[in-house]
Amino acid sequence: MNIKALTAFRRKLAANEPVYGLWITLESPSFTEMAVALAVDWIVIDAEHGHLDWKEIAEHIRATVRSNTVTLVRIAERSTALTKRVLDIGADGIVVPWVETADQLEEALRDCRYPPEGRRGIGGERATVWGQCFTEHTAEANDQVLVVPIIESVRAIPAVEAMCRVDGAEVLFFGPADFSASAGFRGQWEGPGVAQQILSLKDTIRAAGKHCGLLTTSADNIRERRGQGFRMIGLGTDTGLFLRALHDVLKAAGRDRKPSTSLDPQDGGVLREVLPVPPPGMKPDRNEVTTIPGEGPVITIQPGISFAATVGDFNTARGLTTGIVTLDPSAALDCHTHPCSESITVLQGDAEVTVEGRAYRLGPLDNITIPRWLPHAARNTSPTAPLRLHVALAMSAPERELITRLFARTEMPADSTGTPGMERVTRYRTARRTFGVGPGAEFIDFFNAELVPGIEMSGGYGRFEPGGRLPAHVHDFDESICIISGAATCLVEGRTYAMRDRATAMVPRGRVHYFINESSTAMEMIWVYAGPMPERVVVDAACSTKEGNPWKCLQ
Repeated sequence: MNIKALTAFRRKLAANEPVYGLWITLESPSFTEMAVALAVDWIVIDAEHGHLDWKEIAEHIRATVRSNTVTLVRIAERSTALTKRVLDIGADGIVVPWVETADQLEEALRDCRYPPEGRRGIGGERATVWGQCFTEHTAEANDQVLVVPIIESVRAIPAVEAMCRVDGAEVLFFGPADFSASAGFRGQWEGPGVAQQILSLKDTIRAAGKHCGLLTTSADNIRERRGQGFRMIGLGTDTGLFLRALHDVLKAAGRDRKPSTSLDPQDGGVLREVLPVPPPGMKPDRNEVTTIPGEGPVITIQPGISFAATVGDFNTARGLTTGIVTLDPSAALDCHTHPCSESITVLQGDAEVTVEGRAYRLGPLDNITIPRWLPHAARNTSPTAPLRLHVALAMSAPERELITRLFARTEMPADSTGTPGMERVTRYRTARRTFGVGPGAEFIDFFNAELVPGIEMSGGYGRFEPGGRLPAHVHDFDESICIISGAATCLVEGRTYAMRDRATAMVPRGRVHYFINESSTAMEMIWVYAGPMPERVVVDAACSTKEGNPWKCLQ
């Protein structure tokens, strides 16, 4: 064991000084050597996640020999067998994931101690200098071994005080991401209320005379956590620090991107810099409008078929019309064309949409996008239930022309995604999801100029888990956002709108806004932009407030 490093580690904590460390996930021991050369206080070699094998773990441990760096290994789970092996190859201690009770913590401590206090077996490995220092190592190991539990579940909250009373538990670590997931905010580092819970638990731990730690996310966050009283401060992971630096230089080169889970660079998107204020050229000339279906114009298209407009020229939208079409049982919409593209998304019921005779069966949240001038018709296939569709057209005053020509009917396969170069069909169940646009949110792109060449608009579907939200942003075109299930809060430059039941917001070009799900259930939306690509400019969150509104002089 590295008694010198452990002593320095504990001396700093006793003096209320922070100890800084690095999380190791990559194979090369060069990462650990670099951290040791820069005198970090500790490293954690991650054997819970990732692909490190025992040989690679041992090489990382060897890289800390003759240093003042404490070497810990995060094991995959609380296990006597795993713990013995980690300590036998020379680690100074273990990090134990997902500890929820004081009993679990006591079990981990027993795994790390030789009898009679524990159940660690004596092995002839590195820790005992291959059996040459049995007496020396066993004499010091029980008192020196460092055991760090990770609190990463809300179920651990009631047990934290009891954990603090466990003899031998000097530092408790937090895992904010898993803590958030256990609170119902999967994919968020600190979901709503989680930051406050962690700070409250930190106060409990500090009051008990113990220390606590966590990983930080930036240089500013390091300073923030230090000021809050955290003392075992993770500077980051090897991958995270490398990617942060790589993003910085790519940004300087104008090549920064958002990767995708496929690891295919073609699936990623260009990252946008967060601007302090929107570009002056996007200064808006209109205010936002929210409309509930029925509040706007309601048009009877044919007997048994109505269109309730939610966005269009009636509420100052430019280049965009959206609304809800309702077809009575068995009603059929005659074949027609538009001088613009049209998007049709099924909200309720089952539809048949034919395009030049090609017949597609669509269920809830399936979408079909039809380029300009393509003849198409729609039918409610149910004899008893109404069919409701969300439709969008790339013009603010829709026009249509009835078509009397007959087309040979072709039944398209149930999994058909359309006809190349013509209509595009997105099946909700099999559509590619995009994450990372905002915490707790996922999106499906139904149509844009890359998916449907020549289309004048872009749009798709979004799902927001409780607490999910988007950053404050603006567009260089008008936007329609229809809340199709759940409840949403829309914030536009200090003005707040509660939306549900297919309420639709028309946010004009240049207005700073974002949506957030403040309810306890998921929220879903259909969004459509009056622009061919879903481009946005992310701005400082203060711009969405009344005080920070960059256009307040226009009010």
